[in-house]
Amino acid sequence: LHPLEVAQILSTMTDDQEVITAGILHDVVEGTDGTLPEIQRRFGDRVAGLVDTLTEKCGPEEETGEQWKTRKDQFLLRLKYSSDPALKMLFLADTLSNIRNLSREHGEMGENVWSHLHQTSPALQGWYYHLAAEYVEMDTNKTGAYKELIRHINDMWPGSFPSEKAKYRTYREVSVDGCPLIGRGAKGDVYRYDQECVVKVFNSNNTYADVEREIALSRRAFVLGIPTAISFGIVSVGKQYGAIYEMIDADTLATCITRRGNLDYCANVMADLALTIHGTQAEENDTFPDARERFRGYIAHGLALSDEQLADRCLKLLEKMPLTRHLVHGDFHAGNMFLLSTGDSLLIDLDRLSVGDPVFDLGDVYLYYMLPDRDENFIDPFLNLSCRVCRSYFSQFIKNYLKTEDKEKTDYVLDRAALVADIRLMNRYWKSGKLSEENQKLANKCMRDIRERLERINNLNILPGSGDTGMA
Repeated sequence: LHPLEVAQILSTMTDDQEVITAGILHDVVEGTDGTLPEIQRRFGDRVAGLVDTLTEKCGPEEETGEQWKTRKDQFLLRLKYSSDPALKMLFLADTLSNIRNLSREHGEMGENVWSHLHQTSPALQGWYYHLAAEYVEMDTNKTGAYKELIRHINDMWPGSFPSEKAKYRTYREVSVDGCPLIGRGAKGDVYRYDQECVVKVFNSNNTYADVEREIALSRRAFVLGIPTAISFGIVSVGKQYGAIYEMIDADTLATCITRRGNLDYCANVMADLALTIHGTQAEENDTFPDARERFRGYIAHGLALSDEQLADRCLKLLEKMPLTRHLVHGDFHAGNMFLLSTGDSLLIDLDRLSVGDPVFDLGDVYLYYMLPDRDENFIDPFLNLSCRVCRSYFSQFIKNYLKTEDKEKTDYVLDRAALVADIRLMNRYWKSGKLSEENQKLANKCMRDIRERLERINNLNILPGSGDTGMA
């Protein structure tokens, strides 16, 4: 009955016969001796492709909780990065059918229901259903099926979602067709919407919760004294989320560099912004993440794939760093800064705002403005700067930031910033999951530089006044 229920749920969202067919067949490969080639022969490529994507690559029968989570993680990532609304509807229908059954059994058995499941942890089950709902939201949030899924999740795990998500809701729809692109960050692109507003269009893999989180971080940063724009609210831009911000007569700092020149002035603005954010400390009740956690991820998904021993040495340096409440931006470059006609400046893209040592942000600056020397393909096309200009800009920035002519202190900071940048660069080389022949050569050079720096570096942090754990 489950596949027929999935088909029925799908029929409330679409009349696409291939999608409904995939709903009926979605468990055939996973649960019977039917094969994908047979489905492809009898029902076509599209149906077979949908079934294949929804088929979990099963692990051993007796999984630990972590193995189950890893398998679900891999599946959810395929869903998150898919741009096919048919797959999102199919997954929603399957998930809703499953949670209907789980909800009925929970009503009969109470907490004993978990002992009858393959995954016995209610927290991990809640994690899975919560992410599932987030990843299908943009394509399905106006459907009754999505509203019902939210209600079931909130019944099983109270407070998972705001109750408004289970009610009919429309988002203001805007178009950026013809709007000039004025900024680009890791999470999305910024367009000038009209004379008074800009809209940030988030990449398609960002969920509603991701957008909400960035807006919340921006508001908290503003309260703490960080110059940033405050969003008016969330909108939909086609199949992507957007956030409207007030921004009067402003250009990104990167645009100011390319159009107006005056590197020294722009480098000074950027240094002042860096000093402002790094001089701000989170309060005790703030819940900003630890910047080191993100770098553990960079190491695990980059350097560790090429050289585990070298990665372990870098991880040990991270572990030695003292916990600090100083704010760091997380993606610090001129494309994430706006310069207003009044001379004031603003930071955007605060979704990676965290607490930690400023070396993480200085590593970003080194990454964007010094590493193009090694690999000209690395230059961000939106920054549109030559290698020579990048070097000159970085030199002026670091001089303004450190406010010292002392070469020993400057070299101390640059060594650590360069190491952080190389760690991030290794993560970029491995982004596709494997190294091309060209990237392998570049990665080898990167690892040589890391080894050389580790010979003379016994700590990573640069906060002053920390004795032998920081710049004196």
